[in-house]
Amino acid sequence: MTTLQDQLQRPLRDLRISVTDRCNFRCSYCMPAEIFGPDYAFLPSDKILNFDEIERLVKVFVSLGVKKVRITGGEPLLRHNLPELIERIHRIVGVEDIALTTNGTLLKKFALKLAKAGLSRVSVSLDSLNDERFFEMNGHRGKVLTVLEGIEKAVEAGLQVKINMVVQKGKNDQDIVSMAQFFKEKQHILRFIEYMDVGNSNGWRLNDVVPKQEIIESVHQLSPLQQIVPNYKGEVATRYQYQDDQGEIGVISSVTDSFCSTCSRVRLSAEGKLYTCLFATDGIDLRELLRAEKDDTAIIQRISDIWESRNDRYSDERNEQTMTKRKKFKIEMSHIGG
Repeated sequence: MTTLQDQLQRPLRDLRISVTDRCNFRCSYCMPAEIFGPDYAFLPSDKILNFDEIERLVKVFVSLGVKKVRITGGEPLLRHNLPELIERIHRIVGVEDIALTTNGTLLKKFALKLAKAGLSRVSVSLDSLNDERFFEMNGHRGKVLTVLEGIEKAVEAGLQVKINMVVQKGKNDQDIVSMAQFFKEKQHILRFIEYMDVGNSNGWRLNDVVPKQEIIESVHQLSPLQQIVPNYKGEVATRYQYQDDQGEIGVISSVTDSFCSTCSRVRLSAEGKLYTCLFATDGIDLRELLRAEKDDTAIIQRISDIWESRNDRYSDERNEQTMTKRKKFKIEMSHIGG
């Protein structure tokens, strides 16, 4: 197995695959309804990678060092027969972990099938337990109870569950403590995510970010916390354990405390473009190589060239530069997964 390193000596270990650019939510920080309306041109099915193509690319990435695969979207559970894809990836020698990021609305229906297919973990997006705020934030598309029922079905199916909450000042920051309390009692890991400047359509402003330190201080007042070591090198969330040993939380802080230096992730969009950063401006077309019937050697060489020349450190640079120096255009998060 080849061990690739980029220009900053970061290994290639994690592959995130977007299986659809469609979603049944219209969250303001990801797919605002005023942009992604009824007439928005989503990708036609013939432009999206099929399961054979995805399986082949996963095998190629595993040969280059990838050990963990995460399925994203859009909303990945909208992809027809997704458990079949999970099963295919699960059978690939070298894949040690398969995870899924979802808004949870279809999890009740699919949790058991996904677990049987080989899914290990699921991250469920839930930004508030308050129905009115949640409904407002998701574009009036989903209810809290539906997501909570999906979470419980995932637990019953034997999946490890984490909850992701994107925190926006003035939108749902008043829910930080209530979310922490609820999921502490449920013994589910809650991860707070600083509101990020992904894509071009979410109206991001630095003033809307609730910094990591404020989040930790708020939860600490509920129940004292202590920082604990990462599960593995390159883990994106800073972990904190409740001092009463009743669970943990995490904070993903790409704005105030970036983690570019240990990033080992690469992203594959639904139409087969490779992105080396969540904040990337463009991608490299791998679908073209697949459909031109190039052999694996050619694809391996292309990916190797991309990774070995990689020097992305967007969040570090954002913190070092003024906002006016940043590149104006970035790929939408809904297109390549969070």
